[in-house]
Amino acid sequence: MTDVIATYYFRPREGVTPEWAAQAIAEEQTTGTWTDISTRQNYVHYLDGVVDEIHPSGGGYTCTIRYPSEIFEPGNIPQYLSVLAGNLFGLSRIAAVRLLDVEFSRDIVPFKGPKFGIEGVRKLAGTVDRPHVGTIIKPKVGLNPKDTAAVAYEAAIGGVDLIKDDETLTNQTFCSLDERLPLIMEQLDRVKSETGRNVLYAVNISSACDKIVQRAREAARMGANMLMIDVIVCGFDAVRAVAEEPGINLPIHVHRTMHAAITRNPEHGIAMRPICRLVRMLGGDQLHTGTVSGKMEHDVTELRGDNLALTEPFFDLKPTFPVASGGLHPGGVHKEVSMLGRDIILQAGGGIHGHPDGTRAGATAMRQAVDAAVAGISPVTYAEDHPELKRALDKWGIA
Repeated sequence: MTDVIATYYFRPREGVTPEWAAQAIAEEQTTGTWTDISTRQNYVHYLDGVVDEIHPSGGGYTCTIRYPSEIFEPGNIPQYLSVLAGNLFGLSRIAAVRLLDVEFSRDIVPFKGPKFGIEGVRKLAGTVDRPHVGTIIKPKVGLNPKDTAAVAYEAAIGGVDLIKDDETLTNQTFCSLDERLPLIMEQLDRVKSETGRNVLYAVNISSACDKIVQRAREAARMGANMLMIDVIVCGFDAVRAVAEEPGINLPIHVHRTMHAAITRNPEHGIAMRPICRLVRMLGGDQLHTGTVSGKMEHDVTELRGDNLALTEPFFDLKPTFPVASGGLHPGGVHKEVSMLGRDIILQAGGGIHGHPDGTRAGATAMRQAVDAAVAGISPVTYAEDHPELKRALDKWGIA
């Protein structure tokens, strides 16, 4: 057995030493409590959390805590999180606590990870090493199934590799899943017959925990080529349940809606990195992590580390495809690729559908921006003989 190593940032309240605060976290999450107790037998101490190192950091400190792997029930993610990220956030003598990262031991990773991973998704899309371009149907909700499929066709024929539902679109009456999915797949088949390209559609199956696997089965039966799950609101085990379901052999696109409620505060909550590791363990083939140029708040160093957690060697698990999304447009592509690399999905909603000449031109402009970045040509220069990109840059500029 080996240890699970968690890294925390914390800021003690005035008069509380960092040593006391770190030890309080370790005890609260394992065998201790706020006072001495008569029932704490000597033999339970092998399950104690052990504080390794404490270092000043910003307005507080970072520490690593070793948890013996025996304290975890293998395969039980809710229980893992109860240990790693449980009551510690409410400890009154610690003003702020943030779980920064987790190094899992092999004996508590019985999961198979992504079925497809980056290489598998690339094979489906027919690409080798360029960034993928994705889009979201806009407006995010409100279109009927026929118009939704029409938008999908325009984006696909314009050059995107991936189309996804918005996280707020599931199975509402105005655009039900069983109506829109066949219509969209029909349009993507049309694109394939016209261009030879296989465009993926991540249909949002997010639903109650006792319904999501059945919804995944139904989507697969109707011809889906990718599934989408909102992991924070559905729960981490939703990804695992779908990924491990026999008979469902589709990549899983994982959205992180509501994540900022727990990840945004740099001092308190849970950083994105542990979420990345969990999603990869549980079978997510793609995961939104953020952009370096978009509308959402971001830290470039942290983002690079998050993407690395999805792609670096991790036992025998395949890498997960990072997704950059949120206010992205063709003028930001060069920056994204130069800072995040080519194993990235560049997901643009408004940056495609807001193009002055429409969705098709917007998708083409995004692909042109990607081609320019891969070729090492500035977008301004490339736009000189690529009018769709030129129109996009005229509207949004360079990020």
